[in-house]
Amino acid sequence: MASEHDNCHLCKEYLRDPVSIPCGHVFCSICLKTYWDHADHTGSYMCPQCRVTYNKRPTPRRVGGSRHSTLQRNSEPFPPPPPSPDYNVAGPQDVGCDICVGKKNKAVKTCLMCLASYCERHLKPHYESATFKRHKLVDEIGHLDRQICPQHQKGLELFCRTDQMCICVLCTVKEHKGHDMVSAEQERADEQQRLGATQAEIQEKIHDRLKQMEELKQAVDALKTSAQRALQECDKMFADMMRSIERMQQEMAKLMSSNKRAALNNAEGHMERLNHEISDLKRRDNEITQLSRTEDHIHFIQSYHMLIAQTENEELPTVIVNPYFTFDPVNKAVSEMKQHLNEFGNEEMVKVAKTVNKMTFCQLEDGKKKRSFKAEEAPMYRSVHVHEPQHRDDFLKYACQLTLDPNTAYRQLHLSRGNRKATLKRDPQSYGDNTSRFDSLPQVLCMEALSGGAYYWEVDWSGEGAAIGVTYRGIKRTGYGDSCRIGYNRKSWSLFCSDASYSARHNKDQIEVNAPYSSRIGVFLDHAGGTLSFYSIGESMSLIHRFKASFSEAVYPGFWVWYESAITLIQL
Repeated sequence: MASEHDNCHLCKEYLRDPVSIPCGHVFCSICLKTYWDHADHTGSYMCPQCRVTYNKRPTPRRVGGSRHSTLQRNSEPFPPPPPSPDYNVAGPQDVGCDICVGKKNKAVKTCLMCLASYCERHLKPHYESATFKRHKLVDEIGHLDRQICPQHQKGLELFCRTDQMCICVLCTVKEHKGHDMVSAEQERADEQQRLGATQAEIQEKIHDRLKQMEELKQAVDALKTSAQRALQECDKMFADMMRSIERMQQEMAKLMSSNKRAALNNAEGHMERLNHEISDLKRRDNEITQLSRTEDHIHFIQSYHMLIAQTENEELPTVIVNPYFTFDPVNKAVSEMKQHLNEFGNEEMVKVAKTVNKMTFCQLEDGKKKRSFKAEEAPMYRSVHVHEPQHRDDFLKYACQLTLDPNTAYRQLHLSRGNRKATLKRDPQSYGDNTSRFDSLPQVLCMEALSGGAYYWEVDWSGEGAAIGVTYRGIKRTGYGDSCRIGYNRKSWSLFCSDASYSARHNKDQIEVNAPYSSRIGVFLDHAGGTLSFYSIGESMSLIHRFKASFSEAVYPGFWVWYESAITLIQL
């Protein structure tokens, strides 16, 4: 039995001459050519499966080294090209017409009298012939064998309540003889009443859910109001604290100015006194010089004794200058004050963060347990772990350095020296055997596990297409299925980039994103807060797409690279 990965999405048959396009999907080469030939006049080419758009027609690449090439080798050497896809032919998931011979068309109606399903062409007799006037047609239901008794090959018309099963008329003769039996219509009527009760219960649940939704909306509104009010109060209190710091700064400036002025006044007083004393001493020195030159002995003796007595009785005070006097202790005191404020502020912020992080806004509760809140309990809110930055300089504060892991690289991915660039080429690398390696998809992961915090990195991409994302370690590494592709399963998230569009992918969900082309993508991961954001980098940061998720374990950055394309991790 062929799996869905062995069939072409267009013709629903086994893949013949399979080719791959930049988004990673595989088709028969003739089917894809026919499909895109019809789009030549529009100039826009779309993947038939995921609807990713390209401005120019990509060059399909033959798929080698996978199950598709194996199928091709096992078939005839030169298989004839398949016919143009017929979209009316029933595929593996469709109900085929019971009347068609050979290739069966899709059934559109089922006849409960004939116990057969019909395509549009073979259904016409039921509408045009009076023979089928009383036949009951319903939309094709599939599993038509369930309408026939497997033992007697008759239509099921009765219900055995004893054995709780549908039976035909012949079953009443032997197998179910003496059992409690009613017509299918009667059992349907009885079950319909119970179904009504079930529906009433479902409607009650809907009403309860709508009530919870209304309560949640009111709580969200209250949350927004509370957050806005708290933000305003915090802004006010921080403004008050900044004003207090400004007042301390002014008081410190006044203190320094007052001490400076007092010291200068004191110094100026001493300098004035010293000037007077120097002048007086110079005057006496001049008098002594003149006295020593006089020829009058009596005048000399009389003046000498007076000058000597005046000099011996005079004691001049000494001015002592402190060579170590400086205002550096003020700088030291202010520096210590700053350090204490920072330490105190950080400690208080940690306390606030711990208090807020313990609070949850809403959560699922076991339906068997009734909710009970005490009147004094405060409403519970979930905190935002990281405020996502707005400018590139703010993003760079969360920059992390990543390295590509050669042990995970597809053999045709060439890694640069330093393992920061990956290019898909035709020649395989001589990598060793490793169970961590992607054996069929051109993918590679980084060595670093990211968990519990906020991280930012940038990637340059070039060529026809590449995907940038993150994944849990447990993503499958062997095969070509969705369980191995980054972004196509529950374990991974990715942004596919082409020259014309972006596509955000997770599990079975795919979102087409219209955003300006950018060859450099910034990725911001808030692991604790549960967000993964992709930005185009230019003069400003422009959001391309944001995933919201609850990451249950560490994630690894990963990449999918198309032929002649490359990705490069930027050193930040």
